[in-house]
Amino acid sequence: MGPGSMTTGQIICLIAAAGAGGAINAVAGGGTLVTFPTLLLVGTPPVVANATSTLALLIGNSGGILGYRQHVPAVKPLLSRFLLVSLLGGSIGSVLLTLTSNRLFSKLVPFLILFATVLFLAQGLVRRLLNQTPAEGNSEGRVRLTIGFQFVVAVYGGYFGAGIGILMLALLGFIGLRNIHEMNTLKTVLGALINLVAAIWFILLGLIDWPKAALMTLGALAGYYLGSHYSQKVPQKTVRVAITAIGFTLSAITFYKEFVR
Repeated sequence: MGPGSMTTGQIICLIAAAGAGGAINAVAGGGTLVTFPTLLLVGTPPVVANATSTLALLIGNSGGILGYRQHVPAVKPLLSRFLLVSLLGGSIGSVLLTLTSNRLFSKLVPFLILFATVLFLAQGLVRRLLNQTPAEGNSEGRVRLTIGFQFVVAVYGGYFGAGIGILMLALLGFIGLRNIHEMNTLKTVLGALINLVAAIWFILLGLIDWPKAALMTLGALAGYYLGSHYSQKVPQKTVRVAITAIGFTLSAITFYKEFVR
């Protein structure tokens, strides 16, 4: 279906949804839960909708990286350590999408988002309970454990990915990162890598609806850039509150969709 086969309302809806999804991903993660249902709404088959959403948000993600570019040097050491597991996990997850049903994964989504949001919200309390400011050896051990969890997050990200930003923010908080903008920078770059390997696989299998992907890329580019740019102009505490609110909202929406409706 080309752009000419879609109504003006559908075109506007796709661009707006991608813009909102890009902005949400730039701040916390969960933009897939805006773009994926919108693609379904305009008649896109589920697997194709997932693949198309992944590609559009991946391209739009460059706007988010541009918005956080001043923080990239500070996170380069951690980025190099999370790189391989993110690429490997994303590859495995994308292959699983094309080989298995998404029924089980869709039912896990609300639990994953809720768990990650509670984890993110409780970081300060847990740090105090654990007397965090660890010795170097303990800090290294915590980083290695987090790298292992990042592999699991990457697998899920390659498969569907809604909420992986919140999951990554929670993991980064527990290894001692406190600057929310640096955390968002690392999350944005790692999310782009996970989506990159997934998108390559989806393209090879012919799962992309290219006209819709092109429309959504326009919105995602604007959304990612504006979300990453303006989130840095407000206090870190405010951004944390927004991330927590997004997480609980997404969790409630997905619980309703999967278990109530």
